Amino acid sequence: MSDYLTTVGLEIHAELKTQTKMFCDSKNDPDEARPNVNICPVCVGHPGTLPTINKEAVKSVLKVGLAINGKLADFTEFDRKNYFYPDIPKGYQLSQYEFPLVSGGRLRNVAITRVHLEEDTATSLHEEGEYSLVDFNRAGVPLMELVTEPVIRSAKDAGDFARELQLLLRYLGVSDANMEKGEMRVEANISVSKEEGKFGTKVEVKNLNSFRAVEYAIEYEAKRHIGLLESGEKIAQETRGWDESIGKTFSQRRKEESHDYRYFPDPDLPKLSIVGVPEFELSLLKKEMPKLPGETREHYLTLGIKSGDVETLVANRSLSRMFEGISRMLPERESLLLASHYLTSDLVGLVKKAKKDADIMDFPFTPEAFAELIRMVGGKELSSRGAKDTLAVMFEKGGSPRVLATELQLIQKSDMGELADVVKGIISEQQKVVADYKSGKMPALQFLVGQGMKATKGSANPEVLRELFISLLK
Repeated sequence: MSDYLTTVGLEIHAELKTQTKMFCDSKNDPDEARPNVNICPVCVGHPGTLPTINKEAVKSVLKVGLAINGKLADFTEFDRKNYFYPDIPKGYQLSQYEFPLVSGGRLRNVAITRVHLEEDTATSLHEEGEYSLVDFNRAGVPLMELVTEPVIRSAKDAGDFARELQLLLRYLGVSDANMEKGEMRVEANISVSKEEGKFGTKVEVKNLNSFRAVEYAIEYEAKRHIGLLESGEKIAQETRGWDESIGKTFSQRRKEESHDYRYFPDPDLPKLSIVGVPEFELSLLKKEMPKLPGETREHYLTLGIKSGDVETLVANRSLSRMFEGISRMLPERESLLLASHYLTSDLVGLVKKAKKDADIMDFPFTPEAFAELIRMVGGKELSSRGAKDTLAVMFEKGGSPRVLATELQLIQKSDMGELADVVKGIISEQQKVVADYKSGKMPALQFLVGQGMKATKGSANPEVLRELFISLLK
């Protein structure tokens, strides 16, 4: 089986984060739970209606093109992609065929074929009875489609590419790309061959809605293809679905070719000259571009942040924004390393426990408050345990770390005079341990320090306790 080479090309759809839909002024709200609320005659395909182009959606795709170093179109138009399905009320989908907004480019060293803009379909629901229900809230939502060249060689590389694209879309602010909500969907075109540079029969697996599903479906299909070829059977060129519950793909329909859709330019929409629109001016688009994931990685690595922490920070936009704010107030390298540790371990742990999405959540505390927490740890005012407990309260309700730590009695005591009586009391009570220490058993000293921390309910500075024990036991 290792003689076969797997080739994968991806088609990734992402809903754009605009105020209104692609060709009408109905609200674009992915969180709307009530069916058929955000609709109008245009997006439900009533006869005689006229669509208009969403300028912000076009601008979003052009920004993606800049980010991947693609060629931005000077001219584009929208085409009718004709096919019948209940979720397409007009009997066609408005898309782009011959003149995409972006051609070429690269991301994660994968060549991009094109990036174009279209409208999303309605949502079909199969919840009860022998019939389906259709919710048109999603119909007409701006949908970006990115198509890669067939150059991806493994399921892992395909998953990594999809993750990087999700990051890019979030950094650009053009899409939340939440796969659980269907805001980003992946379709994989898979083939196997024994010869480098040659492709086998291509099979498309549609609507993969998690990175895990992307990787598992590609692995399954590659093994299925190889098994068929080894047994002398032919691979059918078709569209397949992925059944997560059994970990297998299943046949859906014969794979369509572009001529099956009978593309032709939409007569109701004007041809679009990109260079003639002030908002699409290249210098303006470049000025609005944020620091991208790749640049952010390089920057964090130069600060000395551990590579694992770097990936956690880059992968979570809210964490990254928090760290950027903190770094402006903690210029010291040691403090930044400490901050990255607390962000990527303790804060991430709190986020997971709360079952929230760290990438798009708003934290109830400011970067200034977090920086103050780190300064308190660095200044020995808070122990590691005290910092964790204070951060947990900050995560729940915000507030000043100094005020919270004081209320929780977590500020470390470093006054030797105040702690001397505690140390003397422990020495008096722990004569056997004292004898062990004096005989050269160093773990006994750590036990005594632990008793001091226990006696002060964690409020003592352990280093000060250690010094006092050593001094008084000489």
